Amino acid sequence: QVQLVESGGGLVQAGGSLRLSCAASGRTFSSYAMGWFRHTPGKEREFVAAISWSGGSTYYADSVKGRFTISRDNAKNTVYLQMNSLKPEDTAVYYCAAHPYSGSYFDRRSYDYWGQGTQVTVSS
Repeated sequence: QVQLVESGGGLVQAGGSLRLSCAASGRTFSSYAMGWFRHTPGKEREFVAAISWSGGSTYYADSVKGRFTISRDNAKNTVYLQMNSLKPEDTAVYYCAAHPYSGSYFDRRSYDYWGQGTQVTVSS
């Protein structure tokens, strides 16, 4: 089992920045790639970014490329999502998830463990 707890969400004006954190406990954190997804009502949970166990490989949705940065600190069992130049369409509940190296990073069904989510609201 891996327990994931997100934090860092909030209300920000368009153009602003937020940094989300996801603290992991339980099984070896560094055994997993990690991903961030987001969900808005009426839509499916959407891939945002993913990072390999070493942090050497990162992947982004086209909608956030160049604005968001995913990183991880295995010593702290934490993964981060730095979000810059935020837009109202980035408003969503953001979830982190653990990927067991089986299946596509872009597919939410490939992830085994999920956090409870943190709300990000971007005002125009």
